[in-house]
Amino acid sequence: MSESTRTRAHVYVSGHVQGVYYRATTRDTARDLGVDGWVKNLSDGRVEAVFEGPRDDVESMVQWCHDGSPMASVDEVDVTYESPEGVTGFRIER
Repeated sequence: MSESTRTRAHVYVSGHVQGVYYRATTRDTARDLGVDGWVKNLSDGRVEAVFEGPRDDVESMVQWCHDGSPMASVDEVDVTYESPEGVTGFRIER
């Protein structure tokens, strides 16, 4: 797939999203969809994530973030679309 058919979403998720398996479920969902990127907890209680891949799959991940893991309670999802940087694989950053 050429980079021109890929998109990148940079997402910040706020609410009760730490300590509820949000990162692990994000990683598993992204891998199931074949989306590349990473996810990490922020010191202010939010979760930050980057998704790269085909536009429809990236959009599916952004939509998934509004619910997240079963124990999460999402208040807000802020998303910015950027040029892909060629990230491969999906990992949890610490």
